[in-house]
Amino acid sequence: MAKLGIIVASTRPGRVGLPVAQWFEEEARAHGGFDEIDLIDLAEVALPFMNEPSHPRLRQYSHDHTRAWSARVAAVDAFVFVMPEYNYGFNAELKNAIDYLHHEWQHKALGFVSYGGVSAGTRAVQMLKQVVTTVKMSPVVEAVSIPFVQQFLDDEGRIVPNDVMTASAKTMLDELVRVEKSLRALRPVLADGPHGA
Repeated sequence: MAKLGIIVASTRPGRVGLPVAQWFEEEARAHGGFDEIDLIDLAEVALPFMNEPSHPRLRQYSHDHTRAWSARVAAVDAFVFVMPEYNYGFNAELKNAIDYLHHEWQHKALGFVSYGGVSAGTRAVQMLKQVVTTVKMSPVVEAVSIPFVQQFLDDEGRIVPNDVMTASAKTMLDELVRVEKSLRALRPVLADGPHGA
């Protein structure tokens, strides 16, 4: 049994990230490589900016929101970050969500669905790779990059993909399945239940 977590990084009003993530979730379910999928919307998770007094490596969490976030991330085997590009970089809410934890991210495969204008969010992805490899995540080379994303929205705000997007999603999911399996033996076994209680 393998679980895929799809994280919607953008939290801003009117964001395109949610419909992009919903489209990718449909692709992931049709692909069938993962037994379970958790669509994780950072706007709903609503983590405050880091307010834990202890380093995340210690897992001595003092807040319920951190314990809940830890449990949700720990339960996932591989991730896809659906992310925008802000001023050539990744958004603060995504970085904050990563920084809350440490062991829970380790040895998990990671794919990127990025979107934006002409660069399709790829500059933000390249910057974020430095962050995620520090917590021992394994980004796959295959990715979904959506340039001029607004052109793929229909009148109801849903994504209508082209053939390149659909093919890229399948290729990335294929690789995520392979890498996730190869990393299983390396992942730390984390104690069940709330941490730092």
